[in-house]
Amino acid sequence: MIDFIPVLIYFFAVIDPIGTLPVFIATTNQHTPGQRRKIALIAFAASSIILLFFILAGEIILTAMHIPLSAFQLAGGIILFIFALTMIFGESKPEQEIKMASTLRETAVFPIAVPSIASPGAMLAAVLLTKNNVYTLWEQVQTAAMMMIVLVITLILMLASSLIIRIIGSAGASIVSRVMGFILAALATSNILAGISDYFGLTANNVM
Repeated sequence: MIDFIPVLIYFFAVIDPIGTLPVFIATTNQHTPGQRRKIALIAFAASSIILLFFILAGEIILTAMHIPLSAFQLAGGIILFIFALTMIFGESKPEQEIKMASTLRETAVFPIAVPSIASPGAMLAAVLLTKNNVYTLWEQVQTAAMMMIVLVITLILMLASSLIIRIIGSAGASIVSRVMGFILAALATSNILAGISDYFGLTANNVM
């Protein structure tokens, strides 16, 4: 059995459903409520397919390219940490992607599905949390279920986006995004340490 709460928090941090709200609103503000619902469903379907693909084939692709998963974990941890720092100290995810969305066609796939929902961090998490040599098939299914729960939460928030953004405001979404950045930084640090340990074959006894 996996630790459900940490996995759920991990995916919540990297997918960032709250941070997706301003992006969704910015890219659908000219559409009717019915069209927004369709866009939300398309974005949900597209991001689900992408992340499930990484769960199923991400490690296989790395193996075919002869990239050790520990090296991928270490590099990914560094990237996640830098991404987390931008969420904390720089422009938050909503602010970055709203600017991007303002210059692009309002579509469900970009920037809502990618990179807002199925972000690089979410793709990395999908691979790292379903390593074949660490987790059983049943545990990988459980992890996929936790990921899908977060994606369903994201869908619900998109469908209720107008009401929610009136309640918390853009400032509230920015605050939540920064809190998620701090959590993501801690998770990224854990990945870096685990990647170093796995790559060099270190154990707690070796370190001590």
